[in-house]
Amino acid sequence: RLRSGIDAALICSLMSRFFTLTTFAFVLVLGQAVEVERPNFVIIMCDNLGYGDIGPFGSKLHRTPNLDRMTQEGMRLTSCYSASGVCTPSRAALMTGCYPRRVGLGWTVADGSVLRPVSQIGLHPDEITLAEVLKMEGYATVCIGKWHLGDQPVFLPTRQGFDSFLGLPYSDDMTRAIGRRIGERLRGNRWPLLPLLQDEQVIEAPADRNTLTQRETAAAVKFIAANKANPFFLYLPHNMPGSSRAPFASEAFRGRSKNGTWGDAVEELDWAAGEIFEALKKCGVDRRTIVIWTSDNGAPRRDPPQGSNGALGGWGYTTAEGGMRVPAIVRWPGVVPPGNTSDELCSLMDLLPTLAKFAGAKLPSDRKLDGKDIAPLLLAKTGAATPHEAFYFYAHGELQAVRSGDWKLFFTRSKQAPKGEPAALYNLASDIGETTNVLDEHPGVVKRLAKLAEGMRSDLGDDLTGARGSGTREPGFVKDAKPLTRRK
Repeated sequence: RLRSGIDAALICSLMSRFFTLTTFAFVLVLGQAVEVERPNFVIIMCDNLGYGDIGPFGSKLHRTPNLDRMTQEGMRLTSCYSASGVCTPSRAALMTGCYPRRVGLGWTVADGSVLRPVSQIGLHPDEITLAEVLKMEGYATVCIGKWHLGDQPVFLPTRQGFDSFLGLPYSDDMTRAIGRRIGERLRGNRWPLLPLLQDEQVIEAPADRNTLTQRETAAAVKFIAANKANPFFLYLPHNMPGSSRAPFASEAFRGRSKNGTWGDAVEELDWAAGEIFEALKKCGVDRRTIVIWTSDNGAPRRDPPQGSNGALGGWGYTTAEGGMRVPAIVRWPGVVPPGNTSDELCSLMDLLPTLAKFAGAKLPSDRKLDGKDIAPLLLAKTGAATPHEAFYFYAHGELQAVRSGDWKLFFTRSKQAPKGEPAALYNLASDIGETTNVLDEHPGVVKRLAKLAEGMRSDLGDDLTGARGSGTREPGFVKDAKPLTRRK
């Protein structure tokens, strides 16, 4: 029943668009819980694409008309963080709703910051992924693109809640040639030809990287068509722009941009987004599908520069804003208000609890999650604010910074000073580029953020200070890791 004062016409409009007899969830409309059809979910995540690489976030170099239109029809999240500046940890965070260090994938002795081919380590099978949460509610699930949470069979997407998988098990630059170059280090002499997998079988080695975006998009469109009558979760972590020094693009896009191969790859990714939207409309599911478009971390530093992090300070692979703040756009016609922007702090970790809520799914109750429900932000509810008291920046096993409100505090890593002590303070509201250290001017802020950091050290530990932490879980481990293919 609706209370007086609610716009009944608006409610009826929404109900007519989303009502079915079998599958329901609740969303807030004008402060009231309204029963609507459970939405489909599409998460599109690029690899290494920077904050300033697309038109909606300021690029004047790359043509991204489909993302421009997506922004007009949806919402920009301008303070969205990936939970890591590198691939494996950021993907672990998205899948589990946890800081990477909590699930043992923030940094490993054997592999460093990201998992390498033939690693004994991967996302633990006992972790509950976003795909598993949705699958338990009857969702069809697929992962198409880059996985990078372990290449051994027990760690692959098909063992982590996905009905099927098409893509690379790790980064596109982890090739046999590079493995031979590094030799014994990181098991380089065991790296196989870059494998393209269908489920758990190698179907191509080496994978043709020029065709990856086209093939990923075609598979995504096919999945949408096959599941238009059912609730579905499409996870599309594109391999591009990628980790290779010269990104890849299909012949149709090669040489078209103003920014070399990087721009070619970005513009093809924009085309891919357009294909997804067209498929949703053609299959009649556009208005009951939430699409989230983002990146796993910021653009890494190249010489000469290729990707752009816009006005943010620093580069990918770091805990600077340019390393971990990512472009994010959310579109759900009729529910997410069009043309909106939220600058409230949020994270890719928040997707698990938020999408679970929209699906009417239960969250795991036997473990701690770090992600929060950001549905009020996405629905532009009046007064909606970040649910995070603080956000923590980990890299190399170290708690390097903490943000609370507009303030971001870095800790010293120098051998010439006590590690873990406050080193720099930035006001991100006025200094998004992290150019002016105001540490000495705000002792109260420094004290408050340092106390927050100390609490996190007790929970997740910190290699800077030697804190062990009591809230971490072990990653998965296999004794006898084998290359996926031995083809020469």
